[in-house]
Amino acid sequence: MPCYTVTVATGSQWFAGTDDYIYLTLVGTERCSERTLLDKPLYNDFERGAVDSYDVNVAENLGDIELVKIEKRKYWVQDDWYCRYITVKTPSGEYIEFPCFRWVTDDKEIVLRDGRARLPQDDKTRVAKQHRRKELETRQKVYRWREWHPGFPMSIDANAHKELPRDIQFDSEKGMDFVLNYTKAIENLYVNRFMHMFQSSWNDFADFERIFVRISNTISEYVMQHWREDFMFGYQFLNGCNPVIIQKCHELPKKFPITHQMVESSLERDLTLEEEIKAGNIYIADYEIMESITPNSTDPCTLQYLAAPICLLYKNIQNKVLPIAIQLRQTPGEDSPIFLPSDETYDWLLAKIWVRSSDFHVHQTVTHLLRTHLISEIFGIAMFRQLPAVHPVFKLILPHIRFTIAINTKAREQLICECGLFDKANGTGGGGHVELVQKAMKTFTYQSLCFPEAIKARGMDSKEDMPYYYYRDDGMRVWEVTKSFVEDVVNIYYKNDEAVQKDVEIQAFVKDVCSFGMQDLDHCQFPKSLKTREQLIEYLTIVIFTASAQHAAVNFGQYDWCSWIPNSPPTMRKPPPTEKGSVTVQYIIESLPDRGRSCWHLGAVWALSQFQENELFLGMYPDEHFIEKPVKEAMEKFRKKLAEVSRVIKDRNEGKKLPYYYLSPDRIPNSVAV
Repeated sequence: MPCYTVTVATGSQWFAGTDDYIYLTLVGTERCSERTLLDKPLYNDFERGAVDSYDVNVAENLGDIELVKIEKRKYWVQDDWYCRYITVKTPSGEYIEFPCFRWVTDDKEIVLRDGRARLPQDDKTRVAKQHRRKELETRQKVYRWREWHPGFPMSIDANAHKELPRDIQFDSEKGMDFVLNYTKAIENLYVNRFMHMFQSSWNDFADFERIFVRISNTISEYVMQHWREDFMFGYQFLNGCNPVIIQKCHELPKKFPITHQMVESSLERDLTLEEEIKAGNIYIADYEIMESITPNSTDPCTLQYLAAPICLLYKNIQNKVLPIAIQLRQTPGEDSPIFLPSDETYDWLLAKIWVRSSDFHVHQTVTHLLRTHLISEIFGIAMFRQLPAVHPVFKLILPHIRFTIAINTKAREQLICECGLFDKANGTGGGGHVELVQKAMKTFTYQSLCFPEAIKARGMDSKEDMPYYYYRDDGMRVWEVTKSFVEDVVNIYYKNDEAVQKDVEIQAFVKDVCSFGMQDLDHCQFPKSLKTREQLIEYLTIVIFTASAQHAAVNFGQYDWCSWIPNSPPTMRKPPPTEKGSVTVQYIIESLPDRGRSCWHLGAVWALSQFQENELFLGMYPDEHFIEKPVKEAMEKFRKKLAEVSRVIKDRNEGKKLPYYYLSPDRIPNSVAV
């Protein structure tokens, strides 16, 4: 009697084990085995982290094993089970791997293909084709699109984390509870002692130090010590939390009427302003998107204000980027003065504070929320809807959308919802953040997600012109290494461009992203189909880079750069000044966030800057969805290249007072999960 040995591995995460009954059926090309209960008498099967083996005896050989069916039936109470993989040893001694890496919930059946990745055109048998179709039909009923707000990218159809499919929920929901984490952060930072004075102002800048946690040798402490300096202000446009706003100025906008005489004392090369522009030494940061955004009015006792500033920056002889002019409104006029470094100390300081506050809002809502979180969710939903688990692209990008839909759902549930935590401290709370996303979507393009293209579009691609732009340099290294890895994997499965064109599932995936995820907005220019391997490689590189490197670059520096509140005020309590010469230090203190909002802000940037427990970093793939040797070799090559990038960045940072490490691969999580 032929005997098949079946080995079943249970996950090691919390609550992965089960006491329910587990049944298995082997489906071969000749026949199926009987439905077999996997059970060892006097032995507790399917414990967390366990690997259990069973013999399945059959009357006749089953032929080639095509599928494995797993069924779970309730024993006492409903008990979810996480299955990592199943291996089958045939009577001839052949081992076949069936990756699972998913939750088996309720009284459900899961049907697994063997671990070899296949394109749809590679499947020839009726059973294989039917399995692909049924898997996608089931997923499309579970992973549904929904519009959270008009003009937003589409999101998952779920009101709360607990409504999500079990496979994309957090292992422990408490671990990513925003209310819990913010409260914990506030306690850890010892700022809760100020919360009872929620709406009272601080007395002076030294007061902010009382809630500032000093951690030896960190960027945050350096920021606190140097935040008033023009060098520190300019440096953040390159290597701070939001290094995507600065662009080369080729012509002064008419709405920003600066003359050479205004800035002459700031220029160092004996050139006119026009000549400095032609020489490529003038840069600009324009926060036009902030124009007409509604300030937070959820607290009737505290008026809050926003601005849409324009800042002109100058690259001096030492290649430092310094601010030389700031206008706090988009429209020039008598009530919209242009502030200069030669102005009174507090006039100039407050103008810079207003730019930093506007930068904070654009960073949080556009650079961070929209361009990493929400876009990665689109890719994730479309992947689940259009790519079966056997598809090589599913296996490739699944680790890079891990927990993304869950964290975004949590955010919509607790953070950015009406009366959510965002409203407590942020000047764009109460709806302004929604307006910002809607406005940003009107100019958002697919090509802007392509890192080299985005850098080039802002005129920031020349290392000779701008030598200390570490975000660009490290980002290009990670982009090229990631693209090389994607190219290796794509070329294993797609032998030519025709194979891409014939892959109906990958075509459905990109169309779903464009037509549903991005709501078919023509100006976004997301592709609806892919014609070549080159296009597919770029597309998948964008998916992985956005979820990993880009998110890391704009997320994990938040405590470093935003914890010193005068450097990144989350709200302003007085309107932008309309004249020069009237600003005092007291006016600035009264403009900055009050005690309560300062504490909430500090807790937020701390919580958002922490890595997940058991974080998986770029190149780490513990779940072996791929079993083919060529892909495993490509992964090892990827890891070696990433390690070399980490080494180069570490060497560069050695001895620097302001090290830049956000794009070091050993600090880049695989996915948007915080």
